[in-house]
Amino acid sequence: MPDQTLENKVAVITGANTGIGAAIARELSSRGASIVLNYPFPSLSGQAISVLASLPTKDTSIAVEADLSTTTGPQALIDAAVAQYGKIDILVNNAGLAVNKPFEEQTLDDWDKLVNLNARGVFLLTQAALPHLAPAGGRIVNIVSISARAAPPLQTIYAGTKGMVDSFTRVWAKELPRKYGCTVNAVSPGPTMTDGFAAAGEEFLREMRPVMEQTPVGDRMATPDEIAFAVGFLCEPRASWINGLHLVASGGLFVD
Repeated sequence: MPDQTLENKVAVITGANTGIGAAIARELSSRGASIVLNYPFPSLSGQAISVLASLPTKDTSIAVEADLSTTTGPQALIDAAVAQYGKIDILVNNAGLAVNKPFEEQTLDDWDKLVNLNARGVFLLTQAALPHLAPAGGRIVNIVSISARAAPPLQTIYAGTKGMVDSFTRVWAKELPRKYGCTVNAVSPGPTMTDGFAAAGEEFLREMRPVMEQTPVGDRMATPDEIAFAVGFLCEPRASWINGLHLVASGGLFVD
C-alpha cells in the first residue's frame, strides 16, 4: 500500500463512477483520502456503489449523484461534500463528454451537451468549492485532453471545451493560490483504454491503430491507472510548489 500521505484529506472527484474518474478515486483513496465519488444519473448508482466498495477508504467515502451539466448540480455536489466532511482538500474536475463528427455535422445540441458539462460544469463547481477549500494545501486538478492543444479533426466542440479548461487552469493558477492556499494544475490524457473505448469494438480499435503506432513510449493506449497516477502526484503534499502545470500523459504522442 502507498504511504498514507493523503490521510484525513477529502477529495471530490467528478465523473468517478467509471473510467479515468474511477481510477483517480482508487489512486487517491490508496493514499488515504476520503472520496466524494460523483456520478450524474440515478441509473448509474449501481456502478458508483461498485467503485465505492473497491476503495481502500470506502468506510469514510461517499457517492453523490449530481448532474454537473445543469446549473444546480455543481452546488448540490459541493453541499453534499461539505455536509459530510465540513471541508474539501482536493477537487478533481474529471467529468466530460466527447462528440466526434465532421464540423459540418456538429449541432447546437452537441454544443449544449459538451459546453454545459465540460466547461460550464467545471466553472460552476470550482466556484462552489472555493469557500470550502482547506485553508492551506488545497489542490485543484483539471482533467483536460491532448485535444485541447493537438487540435484533432472531428473534435471542434470537444477540443474547444477542453481548451477553455486549459485556459481556466492557467488563469486560476495565477489568481487563486494567494487567496485560497491552493495550487491549480491540469492533466491531459491521450487515448486511454476506458470501458467506453473497449466497448467501441474492433473497427474502432483498427482506426486507432495508426495513433497507437505513433506513440513513442509504446504501441498501445494508456490505462486509466497511468492517468490517475499523474493526478495523485499533483495532489501530494510535497507537490506544493507545482502550480500552473499542464501535465501531458500521452506516452509522448503529443509534445508541446
